[in-house]
Amino acid sequence: MKISNIFNALALVLSLGLIGANAEAAPGANSLLTPENHALLLIDHQPQMAFATRSIDIAELRNNVTGLTKSAKAFNVPTILTTVAGQSFSGPIFPEIQAVFPEQTPIDRTTMNSWEDQRVVDAVAKSGRKKLVVAALWTEVCGVMPVLSAIDQGYEVYFVTDASGGISNEANDRAIERMVQAGAHPITWVQYLLELQRDWARGETYAAVTDIAKEHAGGYGLGIFYAQTMLHAKEGQ
Repeated sequence: MKISNIFNALALVLSLGLIGANAEAAPGANSLLTPENHALLLIDHQPQMAFATRSIDIAELRNNVTGLTKSAKAFNVPTILTTVAGQSFSGPIFPEIQAVFPEQTPIDRTTMNSWEDQRVVDAVAKSGRKKLVVAALWTEVCGVMPVLSAIDQGYEVYFVTDASGGISNEANDRAIERMVQAGAHPITWVQYLLELQRDWARGETYAAVTDIAKEHAGGYGLGIFYAQTMLHAKEGQ
């Protein structure tokens, strides 16, 4: 590709980020996530669970769930951390997650279905939110069971597919199908981040969002780095 074509493409991308920056705000769909309408539940991102995960590369999983966790932190979303048999079998929560919430001790359970532990249910209820975003290992066990349980209790549930994983592609995919059939919404972690930001003119979270993208969002993040470094570009201005 010619250099001129590359810069033309970049100019188009940047111009799209500028369109409507000063437009009057209008309401979005009620089904969209906002920082104020949901809680995040992270279930069993632990070494023993990751060892048997096959539906996603473990390095990618760790990157994605870290990006997801940082996204929730940047928007002050109530976040519940939970583990299963953390001291006796499965090990501690991924250190990357714990580093984002160093003051929080994960709720450690014996139940495979975290929703059958009243402490987890109470923690979600305490948030006061009726939308719940969930990521879990494994999708087909510790993901599907609390998702179905939360839906039964009136929560609108979103499942982060690329911050979760199963012991096989078949197990992971059938579990996601089952959740979707029950009414859950499948999303990805970058989708989550950008759905919360929504408007590049939202300056209070702009730096945090682009920093998270640059560190964890692969080519998209590298593109932000390049545009900011070489073209001094910024969305929303």
